[in-house]
Amino acid sequence: MAATQQPPATAASAAVLTGIRAAGDRAILVELSSLDAVLSLQSQLTAHPQPGQVDVIAAAGTILVTADSPHALQDLAAHVRSLDLEAPAETESTLVTIEAVYDGDDLDEAAALTGLGREGVVAAHTGQLWTAAFAGFAPGFAYLTGENSTLDVPRRRSPRTAVPAGAVALGGPYSAIYPRQSPGGWQLIGRTEAALWDLGRESPALIRPGDTVRFAAVRAQATVTRLQEASGTTAGQAPVEEHAAAGLAVRKPGLQATIQDLGRPGYASLGVSSSGAMDRGALRRANRLVGNPEGDAGIEILFGGLELEALTDQVVALTGARVPLEVTPSEDTKQRTTAVRRPVCDAPFALLAGERLTVGTPTAGLRAYLGVRGGIAGPAALGSRSTDTMSGLGPEPLQAGTILSVGTPNAGSVVGNPEISPLPDKNQATELRVVPGPRQDWFNGETLHNFLSQEWTVSPKSNRIGLRLDGQALSRGREGELASEGTVRGAVQVPPEGKPVLFLSDHPVTGGYPVIAVVVHADLDKAAQLPPGASVRFTAASPAEQPETPKETFHA
Repeated sequence: MAATQQPPATAASAAVLTGIRAAGDRAILVELSSLDAVLSLQSQLTAHPQPGQVDVIAAAGTILVTADSPHALQDLAAHVRSLDLEAPAETESTLVTIEAVYDGDDLDEAAALTGLGREGVVAAHTGQLWTAAFAGFAPGFAYLTGENSTLDVPRRRSPRTAVPAGAVALGGPYSAIYPRQSPGGWQLIGRTEAALWDLGRESPALIRPGDTVRFAAVRAQATVTRLQEASGTTAGQAPVEEHAAAGLAVRKPGLQATIQDLGRPGYASLGVSSSGAMDRGALRRANRLVGNPEGDAGIEILFGGLELEALTDQVVALTGARVPLEVTPSEDTKQRTTAVRRPVCDAPFALLAGERLTVGTPTAGLRAYLGVRGGIAGPAALGSRSTDTMSGLGPEPLQAGTILSVGTPNAGSVVGNPEISPLPDKNQATELRVVPGPRQDWFNGETLHNFLSQEWTVSPKSNRIGLRLDGQALSRGREGELASEGTVRGAVQVPPEGKPVLFLSDHPVTGGYPVIAVVVHADLDKAAQLPPGASVRFTAASPAEQPETPKETFHA
């Protein structure tokens, strides 16, 4: 693995820092020799964030650090190498007591695997203190490490499609509680009614990295007690409704329409992905056209079909996918306008009170973005109005009858000039530039060649979480399973079946499949506009586009 010049590491850090791998052009994956070193690095980066640092995602033996620019990433890599990683983690620890009913579907299986029997499993689980080492998978999901290894059991051979919220589980050396219903492959030994994630609390996550957890067995309804309430930085905020007026009514939502802004970066350590608009450039253009700040919330429209009625006079603009637009006057507005209008995309236009806007099926691209002068208003979750389809944060997808509030435009703001939305050519394969993934060494040269040389087809199973690709399956060159570690938007994971998945806006913050490559940040908007059946080709980024942190290179 080639490396750039870095400041000399201390003897202590050299003993525990085993490698730094590029994870795209805006992230590094730091490999460490122990969980103590992971917690030390996490603590130091969290307590003293560096310029451009965005997220710090800890896992069992790695930390993923993301930055807001390639230059900031290079400085972060140098900073990590200079730290003493044998220094103990300095964290504020809270004792959280979880009351649990031990009647899980896999309790007998865990009893057989450990040889402890049912009562022995319960005694071992409640008889030791657990430490929240890191978060991931979903908001409020904490990986708990115990004081001994008596309950180290393998995950289920066949994961469940739905694990109920509050399930207490074992998986490998960890225990955890599922905050909400979700798929999962851990062994279920009990249940609790403790609210693991609540935006109404000052700190939404009940169990935070560094906290100590004690389980107590009960026969009836489970509750939770939080002791030694720690002071410190607020991790989130309760939803706050800002001053706004009802502006639009949804008459038909189409296939899927969601509220999106530029997302909620900075909360990945709590298991929260940044989410936000899939095509961020298109959202920015829509906001510029109507005179808003670029990060205001708008509507992301999947494959057209949205119909809106203006409750008051509005100025709107559609960008992204090229869609036919039609404005139909109401009886009340016929005195001002009598004809059906067909405005064009990528330019602002008026939508008068009572008029209906219909967004047709795209003729190019997949997702269109509606910007409204003043921005879509409403409650914010962790500083963002984005709908996160993976975690459930943010407003629900739009439905018929939904009333949307619109904010007050900034004083002196003006509408913008028309702008053209760049879209992939549907008649040829879309090229996405990639840099080597942090786990490229899990694949041999032939597999890397197959990855870069073939055209992939976008599967209908794709969504905001990831672009699923069909083509010649990729084979791994290494046996075994990869421990879960942080992932980034743009990561191309290869599951055992060999069909790549390109992570997009609502991806999980951690993943357990090796990442063969990462799409460069500048090409991610193109991926958001690829409909099912579209062709994709990955191409190696030029040397000038490669990250300047330690990296591997493609040999295709």
